[in-house]
Amino acid sequence: MHPKIATLLRSAQEDRVEMIDLKFIDLFGQWHHLTIPSAFFTEETFSHGVAFDGSSVGFKTVEAGDMVLIPDPETARYDPFWEVKTMSLLCHAAEADTKIISPRDPRGIARRAEEFLQSTGIADQSQWSPEFEFYIFDSINYQSDINMARYIIDSEEADWNSGMEQEQNLGHKIPRKGGYHAIPPLDIMFNIRSEMVKIIQEGGIKVRYHHHEVGGPGQSEVEILFYPLMDAADHAQWIKYVIKMIAQKRQRTVTFMPKPLYGEAGSGMHMHQKLFKKGQPLFFDRSGYAGLSKTALHYIGGVLSHGPSLTALTNPSTNSFKRLVPGFEAPVNLFFSLGNRSAAIRIPKYAIDPHDKTFEYRPPDATCNIYLAMSAILMAGIDGIRKEIDPMEAGFGPFDVDIEKASKEVKGKIGPLPSSLKEALDALEEDHQYLLEGGVFSEDIIQTWVERKMRDYYEIRNRPHPYEMNLYYEA
Repeated sequence: MHPKIATLLRSAQEDRVEMIDLKFIDLFGQWHHLTIPSAFFTEETFSHGVAFDGSSVGFKTVEAGDMVLIPDPETARYDPFWEVKTMSLLCHAAEADTKIISPRDPRGIARRAEEFLQSTGIADQSQWSPEFEFYIFDSINYQSDINMARYIIDSEEADWNSGMEQEQNLGHKIPRKGGYHAIPPLDIMFNIRSEMVKIIQEGGIKVRYHHHEVGGPGQSEVEILFYPLMDAADHAQWIKYVIKMIAQKRQRTVTFMPKPLYGEAGSGMHMHQKLFKKGQPLFFDRSGYAGLSKTALHYIGGVLSHGPSLTALTNPSTNSFKRLVPGFEAPVNLFFSLGNRSAAIRIPKYAIDPHDKTFEYRPPDATCNIYLAMSAILMAGIDGIRKEIDPMEAGFGPFDVDIEKASKEVKGKIGPLPSSLKEALDALEEDHQYLLEGGVFSEDIIQTWVERKMRDYYEIRNRPHPYEMNLYYEA
């Protein structure tokens, strides 16, 4: 028996754990779970798995839906939200007969991306630090039908509540787009965020900080330290779960939607990344632009070259493209720069130590399946290194200017990100060979992704929008 498994089984018994919660993610980023009593938590749980219907979550067809969940012992932690003592583990989705991990299993895709990086000899580890931006609301009501479409959001912090006639309105409302690093009493979410961070850290994840974000009505951010790709993705799933559960416990609701409010700041998931080989950083060169090595620049060249197709995986919702618009510090153009928050790739000015040298890819948002998004970005970077794509020669910058105020000549040199989900999906169909290298992704995964996400696009395109009534009802 593997020592880690033996330790877990012993701990479950000694701590009188009553339930084992097995969590897994489907191809499109939705989290699911299945719970077994601790009496059935044995060595066979890890070798034989626990049966489930893979056809119900998109892994298999109906006639061949039998699959099993194989728990990963490295992901065990206690779930603080259950009334009975519960241990939580993340799982791989595997074939019921062979126990081979499904090609569509997102954690399997991430593992293959890590293995492919190692096989190239370029590096032996990539490290990631995703940022988590989200809105905390007091309530959300939404409904769509053949004859109506509506949503109503409310937030105690919002300036639209400054004139509310309530029992005692104390003011302290945050102006629109005025929430960045707001301090109490304007920021009323600080205790909620602190509780979120406390639980996140108790789960073994190191948090850099939390703060109020730009969006006035409850926008917040939590940022973690760097972890290897698989660990960072696993941590991201747990963090989103904790954030939502803490909010619900406090009678509030959280959304990671990129653009839940018109005219307010959107929520991204900027992804900081760097490569190491035998413990040595590969992105640093004191003599290079912004302290970047040629390896880092070629990696950037690969990511920006494949930027349009990457967007189908990093921003895979129709709502994503309501965030990717000018005027909100959202990256809408494919270029890189030092400290420029309008760039798709920003090199932080504060990262001056060789081990700290990193850059952030700013387009992604939390509607992505983070396992797929990180894997795809890594594959694009590897492609850039192998092909020695110089981002300067390829016309990706650096442009150390505010693009909103730049001249037409400068703007004319910069290529845009896709402006719709359909454009991104079309780009992915045209450009995905780099994702197939090493068997990390497959044609089946790409086509399944495109078909499913194209349905989302047409579901929105084919519906009348409420604002169209304002514009055209009297036509």
